[in-house]
Amino acid sequence: MKQKIFVSRAISPEVLARLEQHFDVESNQEDRIFGADELLAKAKGKDGLFTTPSEPVTAALFAANPQLKAVCNMAVGYNNIDIAAATQAGVMATNTPDVLNETTADFGWALMMATARRITESEHFLRAGQWKKWSYDSFVGPDVHGATLGIIGMGRIGQAIARRSLGFDMQVLYHNRSRLKPEQEAHANNAQYVGKEELLKRADHVVLVLPYSRETHHTIGAAELALMKPTATLTNIARGGIVDDAALIEALRAGRIAAAGVDVFENEPAFKPEFLSLTNVVLTPHIASASTPTRLAMANCAADNLIAALSGRTPPNLLNPDVAKS
Repeated sequence: MKQKIFVSRAISPEVLARLEQHFDVESNQEDRIFGADELLAKAKGKDGLFTTPSEPVTAALFAANPQLKAVCNMAVGYNNIDIAAATQAGVMATNTPDVLNETTADFGWALMMATARRITESEHFLRAGQWKKWSYDSFVGPDVHGATLGIIGMGRIGQAIARRSLGFDMQVLYHNRSRLKPEQEAHANNAQYVGKEELLKRADHVVLVLPYSRETHHTIGAAELALMKPTATLTNIARGGIVDDAALIEALRAGRIAAAGVDVFENEPAFKPEFLSLTNVVLTPHIASASTPTRLAMANCAADNLIAALSGRTPPNLLNPDVAKS
């Protein structure tokens, strides 16, 4: 008898076929969004769950499904999973780090550039038929080359973004929970470790790449935005909740910062509609990892984790190693 799993969102058919070689698979290829109660019901009788950040994996789910052995998230982030409850229930939880570092860094760089150079705003202007003449001050914005880049969250993706700044002759400041090793700083375009307030005051372009947690909730709020230069930009490719979206909207509306690029939102996909009335913000629907090879690699990484966990092995990306020791 094959072990049973539930795949909570639509995934690449080739990855689904791979899982079917190992498991009795119930899948959601119609791609419905399941709430906590529905996911709890879908977990009945399942040995493993293949999840994404849109599904809440709660303590109640673990309590109602004592047979469950593994929950494998197709994402780097895992704040949708109650890790403490998973550990208490003896359920292995995993994520998919590393496979999306470079693609996400590419996108973060693109979003920052689009924000600084007002690409979305100018395209809307052109498409609306408003372009009648060239003007010396049409859609002028700050330079990226030669500017100061501030990165908050200097993990693998943050370091990859810093490396990209080398070709733009930028100075790199970073703030992190802990300082990088000297050789890592050197490889990241000689990045300089500074406090968060100093970074916000000095940077021309601030990029957020830190994980979401209770401690990082609203890392950027009204007070932090007030420290930034009025010519500065803010780019968020981290997680919704890292930024106080209401405070950001007010800062953009008041011109306290020049512009923002936002790929992640509080309560997404139900983001604040006030964003839509602003011209100085570039909005994208949480697509930083959305290249074809990377999304396939993420799905295969989650599948690797699930196959290992249900085969009695320690999965490569185990988030709660205490479970494997028990």
